[in-house]
Amino acid sequence: MSIFANYITPLKNNKYLVMKENIIPAIRLTVFCAVFFSGIYTLSILGIAQLAPNQGKGEIVTVNGKNHHINVAQKFTENKYFWSRPSAVDYNAAGSGGSNKGPNNPEYLKEVETRIEAFLYKNPSVKRSEIPSELVTASGSGLDPNISIIGAKVQIERIANSRNLSEEKIAEVIKNNTERPLFGMFGPAKVNVLRLNIALDKLN
Repeated sequence: MSIFANYITPLKNNKYLVMKENIIPAIRLTVFCAVFFSGIYTLSILGIAQLAPNQGKGEIVTVNGKNHHINVAQKFTENKYFWSRPSAVDYNAAGSGGSNKGPNNPEYLKEVETRIEAFLYKNPSVKRSEIPSELVTASGSGLDPNISIIGAKVQIERIANSRNLSEEKIAEVIKNNTERPLFGMFGPAKVNVLRLNIALDKLN
């Protein structure tokens, strides 16, 4: 019995040592992370958000008595408006997401081709090679509210004809609503589609 006791005692000591050096610190770290990220961090971000426009709830604009979020893509299909990026979630902010289909997926390629044909049909003066990718491919969130300057310019002729306005007037709307890169360095210049269309309606 004494021989087995000599083996059992070190094993017990090792077990307690492992618990003390690994398990207990892991539990402490878990508790700390739960308190920090669920409480302190969350409240800190909430406090910072109070300094942002609309207290972090996003910028809201009211049009004809209806509220719209500037930072969430809206669906526009009429010829008199600038079109937004396609959306895999049909512009539903409650279900943000992409299609999860790869660039070689046959269904995805067919969907993009359908969008290209639809765009060319409504914008006959635009060549296939002139269509920016964001006008025929959905963003990862499905809610991107912006398009590129080129993405707006290729729609000028259609909108001008639909509204009986000069193309120069539509181009001016784009220029007046262009958002420059942050600090002149970060990100491309872009335009918010909702802002553009609100400005168009004001012209008429």
